Amino acid sequence: MALAIGTKLGSYEVASQIGAGGMGEVYQAHDIKLGRDVAIKVLPEAFAHEPERLSRFQREAKMLAALNHPNIATIYGLEQSGGTSYLVMELVPGETLQDRVKREGGVPIEEALTIAKQIAEALEAAHEKGIIHRDLKPANVKVTPEGKVKVLDFGLAKAFEGDASTESMSNSPTLSHAATMQGVILGTAAYMSPEQARGKTVDKRTDIWAFGAVLYELISGKPAFHGEDVTEILASVVKSEPDWSLLPRETPMRLRVLLQRCLQKDPKQRLRDIGDARISLDEVLSGAAEPSPASAAPAFAPMWRRVLPWAVAGTLAAALAAVSSIHFRETPVVPEPIRFEMPLPPKSAVSFTGTSFFALSPDGRQLALIGTGANELQRHLWIRPMGSLDARPIPGTEIPSGPPFSWSPDSRYVVFDGGEKLKKVDVSSGAVETLCDLTEVAVGSSWSRNGVIVFGQAAGVIMRVSSNGGAVSPLTALDSSRDEIRHAFPSLLPDARHFIYMRYSNKPGNSGIYVGDIDATPDKQESKRILATEYNAAYVPSSGSGMGQLVFMRDETLMAQPFDANRFELVGEPALVAERVGSFRRAGFFSASDNGVLVYRSGGDIGEDQLTWLDRQGKPAGTAGETGNYRDSALSPDGKQVVLVRNDFNGNALWLVDLPHGTNTRFTFGTFIYRSPIWSPDGNRIVYAFQSGGAFDLYQKSANGGTGEELLLKTSETKFPTSLSRDGRFLLYSARSALGPAAKFVLSVLPLKGDRKPFVFLGGDFNRTDGHFSPDGHWVVYSSDESGRSEIYVRRFTPDAASSASDTGGKWQVSYGGGAQPQWSADGKQLYYLTLDWKVMSADVTTNPDFHAGPAQLLFQAPAQTRVTEGDYTVDGKRFLFVAPPEQTAENPFSVVLNWQAGLKK
Repeated sequence: MALAIGTKLGSYEVASQIGAGGMGEVYQAHDIKLGRDVAIKVLPEAFAHEPERLSRFQREAKMLAALNHPNIATIYGLEQSGGTSYLVMELVPGETLQDRVKREGGVPIEEALTIAKQIAEALEAAHEKGIIHRDLKPANVKVTPEGKVKVLDFGLAKAFEGDASTESMSNSPTLSHAATMQGVILGTAAYMSPEQARGKTVDKRTDIWAFGAVLYELISGKPAFHGEDVTEILASVVKSEPDWSLLPRETPMRLRVLLQRCLQKDPKQRLRDIGDARISLDEVLSGAAEPSPASAAPAFAPMWRRVLPWAVAGTLAAALAAVSSIHFRETPVVPEPIRFEMPLPPKSAVSFTGTSFFALSPDGRQLALIGTGANELQRHLWIRPMGSLDARPIPGTEIPSGPPFSWSPDSRYVVFDGGEKLKKVDVSSGAVETLCDLTEVAVGSSWSRNGVIVFGQAAGVIMRVSSNGGAVSPLTALDSSRDEIRHAFPSLLPDARHFIYMRYSNKPGNSGIYVGDIDATPDKQESKRILATEYNAAYVPSSGSGMGQLVFMRDETLMAQPFDANRFELVGEPALVAERVGSFRRAGFFSASDNGVLVYRSGGDIGEDQLTWLDRQGKPAGTAGETGNYRDSALSPDGKQVVLVRNDFNGNALWLVDLPHGTNTRFTFGTFIYRSPIWSPDGNRIVYAFQSGGAFDLYQKSANGGTGEELLLKTSETKFPTSLSRDGRFLLYSARSALGPAAKFVLSVLPLKGDRKPFVFLGGDFNRTDGHFSPDGHWVVYSSDESGRSEIYVRRFTPDAASSASDTGGKWQVSYGGGAQPQWSADGKQLYYLTLDWKVMSADVTTNPDFHAGPAQLLFQAPAQTRVTEGDYTVDGKRFLFVAPPEQTAENPFSVVLNWQAGLKK
């Protein structure tokens, strides 16, 4: 039922009706609150009676509202008033291309190109966010009086999926969807791709087809596919070719080729990326020299932009055809590999550190990697189409860790360590699912075609879990006789049952690549070593009909050797693939697809960090000790030594750095994991957490390097020491009894004299960490996320109180913009802490009679590419210790090799 003029829906007053269709009536309305005119689309009443469908529509509309591009009509949101649901959209003046062509016929070439380029830019922006229009047609493109193109109803087809219509498909509502309902295909028939017309699943290539159909009609004045009724139109789409003779004689050759590439009926042969269409249109508009009809491939893009979209289509022949000449009926085979560099996306969009791992999808079309967006703090998974300069983050994948992650066999999902959870994400929809809890950082994973995921651990063994989630079970066991410390980097073999993996040992010569069985229990696994190495390896199937390859690192060289996956044996001799390939902690920066595409990053090993001093203004003030892979460092009370965790990926131990002499000395010699060392106030002892298979327990050892380690506390909780009181009576530590989001860290106290019965100092529903005693022992500074983010607080500590000590004396907040890692000055008159974006702050404090903190002052912003050590970082407040990664490693581009296995024969 149509709405009367003057009807009010929320803050909108209806002014006139401007359209109607299967998706409901469209009205011009005035937004009373914001004083602007908008378009509102009143949804069919059926939505009000289908809550699940409306909920799905709301989710889609929310994602579509995030599209922000000058050539896309904005969707402001989905609202409800009474029983009426309606979309609020940008009101676009002007006429549609359908109206223009109907009135004038074909549009002049130059004007058509200008319009088409803006359409392509709109599609490109949406595709990069994983959004497909699904119903691009002349009626959904408007040109404003100023000449600005606006594409309407972006993505609404998917939002409305499942709807049916009895309207004529020749002029259907905006509802392009390959419906699952038997015999129902909705959309505008003349612009539907063949796969869409057949009711198959669609992707961005259906938009590329529609773009070609719209551009053809814009130039010729006639639809590319037509008929007397819908049946004839669909038959024409599926079987017939457009009448190319209808194109004007002056149509440039490059434009003819573009149309042919867009309107290929086989989506595998179709143009892969709308960005390439935009580049072609730019070339025509700029007056670039025309290619000959026999050699119509444009030479306007960098090599990687010209070659790669074809290579990842599935055959190298197509890739090479795109470089030399385009033949729509031929696929010449050129055996030579092609090498080129693919630059990183602009820094203004995303930052990738030199230690960022990456994984190429099995179909070779997408690269997944870890990056940080502009003005963001958390790292995300980013997806970069191989034929594009741009990359897009996937929301919900914050703080991925563990090298490297992996793809599903169908290149749809990425599995990754999301922080105490193994997760998978659908890279198209962005939907994230948790598969299982993690007790260790995941180190490498592989996904079988039978729906099993195997993954390694930083201090554990190979595990298996269903790709749908569920129970986790171990596949391997550490061999103590070989002094093994971890099993990692599994890579499944063609039978989807066996896998190769890396076994790391503290004993030189014991590490190497082994074969495992996905159906065997740990005690039944064979111990067959394939290759002695300190680096990870991967099995890559042959891109032709030959034997697959074991790809591995030898120092800084990437090698490949034929591997018999039936006998689990290497064959012949290894061949050079690339030199000076980058690695981080002996994990190589390389990834290969199943169809002959290899990606790697150069730069040599970059797993070495440098302890670096910064002064109170943030300027470099010298370096400390040797380079290494460091974490969890703490300065001695006299500032002359640093104790830190050093991990060379073949062992984890505590080391002492002598700052005046610049020497490193190993302090512990265990074979498992050490964390969070702290000094006693007199500098004579070091307390730390040690894990030997279960939870982290608390130990102490004499700082002079004696052999004895004293167990201080062993419980089922995971525990990390944070501070010792100056009188040596109390140890403050953070503890958590379980994993998962519901489990919180509490601050507990272990008395070091008497019965040593620990008690909780600060518990509750929030994380309390980073606790430090004040110099006089009467106060504790700590961080808590009770406000929704980590902030710095202070509480009074009464040494002689029992476990209720946390309730005495109130609470004072010190930071108000986020804070972590607080530390007292030696005289107790200042507090230092770090903001969440690595600013070093200082606040003056008084503690008599009560605590008071003055406004925090910025000391300096830590330079880019540095990170603070996870412990004491200053002694005197004049110098601050940071860990600096290798310089310029983030600048190394990706190197791409197409048909890389062909080069091994030489």
